[in-house]
Amino acid sequence: MKGFYNQILRINMSDQSFQVDALSDELLERCLGGKGLASYLLMKHNPPRVNALSPENHFILASGPVCGSSIWGSCRYGIYTKSPQTGYYSESYSGGTVGDYMVKAGFDAVIVHGASGKPCWIEISDQGVFFHDAPDLWGVDTFETENRVKAWVRKNRHGVNKCGVLCIGPAGENGVSFAAIENDYWRSAGRTGAGAVMGSKQIKAIAFWGKKMKEPAYPDLVKRFVKDVGQKGKNDPGVIAYKNKGTPMMVDIMSNAGSFPTHYWHNGKAAHREAINADAFHKHLEVTPHACLKCFIACGRLSVVKEGRHKGLKIEGPEYETIYAFGGLCEVKRIEEIAYLNDICDRLGIDTISAGNLAAFTIEAVRQGKVEYDIDYGEPDKIAALLRDMVYGRGIGKILSKGIRDAALEWGMEDEAIHVKGLEPAGYDPRVFKGMGLAYGSSPRGACHLRSTFYKPDLSKMIDPDQIEGKAEMFAEWEDRLIILDTLILCRFYRDLYQWEELSTMIKAVTGMSLNTEAMRSIANNISSTTRRFNIREGLTLKEDKLPNRYYKEALPESQKIITEAQMDRLLSDYYEARGWDAQGIPPSTNSG
Repeated sequence: MKGFYNQILRINMSDQSFQVDALSDELLERCLGGKGLASYLLMKHNPPRVNALSPENHFILASGPVCGSSIWGSCRYGIYTKSPQTGYYSESYSGGTVGDYMVKAGFDAVIVHGASGKPCWIEISDQGVFFHDAPDLWGVDTFETENRVKAWVRKNRHGVNKCGVLCIGPAGENGVSFAAIENDYWRSAGRTGAGAVMGSKQIKAIAFWGKKMKEPAYPDLVKRFVKDVGQKGKNDPGVIAYKNKGTPMMVDIMSNAGSFPTHYWHNGKAAHREAINADAFHKHLEVTPHACLKCFIACGRLSVVKEGRHKGLKIEGPEYETIYAFGGLCEVKRIEEIAYLNDICDRLGIDTISAGNLAAFTIEAVRQGKVEYDIDYGEPDKIAALLRDMVYGRGIGKILSKGIRDAALEWGMEDEAIHVKGLEPAGYDPRVFKGMGLAYGSSPRGACHLRSTFYKPDLSKMIDPDQIEGKAEMFAEWEDRLIILDTLILCRFYRDLYQWEELSTMIKAVTGMSLNTEAMRSIANNISSTTRRFNIREGLTLKEDKLPNRYYKEALPESQKIITEAQMDRLLSDYYEARGWDAQGIPPSTNSG
């Protein structure tokens, strides 16, 4: 089928062998690649109840059919495995440049299992697969790792001047449950701990290069589609806003809505907002808009700190979620200090959302006398020390490195810990935006904001934020469309530009398949059911779709808003029905993905 190579690369790290397997058109038509293909492969190959850090856990890299094309927002890749952080389905995505290099190597997906007996890095290309010893890279930060691997490829592969490299830092090596995978220095497949899975297999980095190219079904239609979307995007208000201010603009937007989580989820606004918002960002850092390949939005902020003790620090970011995690939850009161903490996370290879949540949770534990550690709100240097303790397993950092559930159990704070399925939420409080409560509860990877981005309908009043009736049905359609984006592996910031009609045109132009909205929703629902079956097989129960108790019991002081347990139960019940699952959230066995 067009848009694919119809082959996957399977790597066994235990004996450093590989093989190439064929993919049928029939399978690709059912799953569309990306998340659909990877979910099918993970369900097929992963042993039930496998330890996430054992050699038998499979680690899958996938690109979508539009990756490698000129489609806007298409230079992304996905990583799929069983999460060491949650024990359930793991998916994480990253932009930058690596997605295109993966496509040039000539595979629709790469499946890795087994574990190397020593540190190594892998070179994947259209000329073969090569395994390299990497004792000199073990312990090195992500920036230096990427530099060294790229330099080796340039020196040793004739005519190969550029390649894509993804890698882990010390956190992944040490099995930190929320370890990220990094590429292009600042781009992260950050959530659910895929970096720890990569580290458990003793893989420090993977480099991709090649000259392969996929052939679209209708090249002229691709060109016309790309031109039309580019023209439309020029005057799109959302595109203009992201280009001008990037994701930090969300600090003011969410604060004005009373949904900017602060003081470890006790408040919905930060008194120091004007020191950490987009205006402060552009005042205290020298900012250049920065885009991934094939992107006209340029939401990235390539930033250099202008003054103070971090003068000269260069980073892409901080993004909104990092600002919320450290500036909101931990109450760090200067944007330059948040950039400093962001840089530590990137270099060591940890997810900033989980890291900030865990730091704030520790501050609460210290204040309540549950644990001894010298730290408090608004202390960036002490937070930085705690981050390093987490990565290297020192003192209380050892229990924190295992994740929020283990720390909460150890410290007797299970009713106070904020997470769903072991994954901490992003910066959107479900007491204000009820749809985000359903998003956090229903997401297969835990408290995720990106699988549905349903803060957008709630925030823009497409549906009343407090409305319960009919919300799950709207949510399911919104989520279905974004599942299709994940099968194609497209950037979330193109969600408003890529409605059902645009997705149908894109799929036809690249693959040749003619799919209407109903057909695309059927594919999306099958994928959703597959991920649900995976989680049920791993032990998921209904109670793990629920929100933390504090959301039900503790109102936000600014608005007195709360989400009740009855409201959440109704949302979940309606959602299961919309998905065609039974009252226990179990999909029918015939609805296979």
